[in-house]
Amino acid sequence: MINFDTTPIATLIDSAAYTYADMQMYVIIMVALVVSMTIADLIHKGSKTYFDNAVAKSEALLAAGDAPCSLGREEGRLKQLTAGDKAGIMVDTLLIDVATAGEFKNPVRRLVHILTMYGFILFNAATAMIIFGEESTTILAQVWNTGAILLFIGTFWYWFSFKVDSESEGVPWTSVTLRKDSFSLALMATSVTAIGWSATNGGTGIWFALVILSTASLFGGVYWSKFSHMFFKPAAGYNKRVIKANGTNENLPHETRFGGKTAADDEFQQNRHSMELLKDAPMDMGLGIKREAPNHY
Repeated sequence: MINFDTTPIATLIDSAAYTYADMQMYVIIMVALVVSMTIADLIHKGSKTYFDNAVAKSEALLAAGDAPCSLGREEGRLKQLTAGDKAGIMVDTLLIDVATAGEFKNPVRRLVHILTMYGFILFNAATAMIIFGEESTTILAQVWNTGAILLFIGTFWYWFSFKVDSESEGVPWTSVTLRKDSFSLALMATSVTAIGWSATNGGTGIWFALVILSTASLFGGVYWSKFSHMFFKPAAGYNKRVIKANGTNENLPHETRFGGKTAADDEFQQNRHSMELLKDAPMDMGLGIKREAPNHY
């Protein structure tokens, strides 16, 4: 039974098997692994180069000003953003894209992500505060245990309900691709072993060994997992909002078939197409493939 008023870390200290200094060294090593492997992953994938090029391209388009566009009625679409505009976009990114997982349109999938994210944050923040503060208070113990449980619910809910390809492509949840699933599996293992360690009153033993193994796999496997995406996804969200607000939009047309500002805009969009069928089609042609979820397997 889990005692929410204490943590297995406190029990481990009381057993005198390890000191806070030992734990601090382990945490520092894990942080160093995350930082070094995230940098290596960014270099390998070229993420920083991509964002730098996107910013440079956006600034070049702004400097060039409006140009004739054959793809849509887009004159006057470019806008120089002020510092206040960029600050507002940053706030929107943090509050919508990061804090509340606004990128997910499915409310259940969004809830699963939020449970996992905040469980992970609470669990690791409480762990760091206990180890470096060298004290396990009741509040920190409650946060630690709550975080582990939220992480458990979120990761297992995702695996059994939303695992990539399970529903839409008929791949069973038992199918595991280590490179693709290592992040999810490491999170699941960390939550299970943390709860098991807490439920057995902590200390050394099999659950302690499993906690070390699972956390080492999670933080030491950043280069081969999706862990690092947590750091550059906010940057991607911010860049997406900026290029939309300043009108560059990666030089893609803004107007779509979902209705223009005037009847003339609608007519212009309809006549863009070479297919007679699309010229006569309504501007809003319904949900299409989004009419139902892809679950025919």
